[in-house]
Amino acid sequence: MLRALCIEYPTDPAVWTIEDQYLFGSDLLVAPLMEAGNKRNVYLPGGKWIDYQSGKVYQPGWNEIEAGQIPAVILVRDGVALPHIALAQSTDKMDWSNIELRLFTADSSVAEGSVCFPSDNRLHHLKIKQQQDKWLLTENPLKGQVTFKITHK
Repeated sequence: MLRALCIEYPTDPAVWTIEDQYLFGSDLLVAPLMEAGNKRNVYLPGGKWIDYQSGKVYQPGWNEIEAGQIPAVILVRDGVALPHIALAQSTDKMDWSNIELRLFTADSSVAEGSVCFPSDNRLHHLKIKQQQDKWLLTENPLKGQVTFKITHK
């Protein structure tokens, strides 16, 4: 799940020398603040990336990015739906019946994501499409089992 950029982007020569950024899964890029200050240079491979905290869109290549309230630069790949559930006191108190899907899209009219429940330990793929001014869940293998709230970053 946690991996070096060179694992996901083996043909991009720039990522082979980056030691202070990593991917969490294939859709989240994390660049911790390694020095004093609240911004740093971050290399973004592939397509567009969206700042998790501010919603600002960044192009591939080197970018100077300011961290938000969380003292790290956290970016989401364009076209991703990230599932979120309410905070709980412990993992056995988590409510998996209500999930917020936060969409991170720059130009895309489609977002995709996955959710895995502790009860079945299977990955469920979700697809959300923009239709006029609304986002609709078009692929949902969990019909009736989960209530989804869709928000767009």
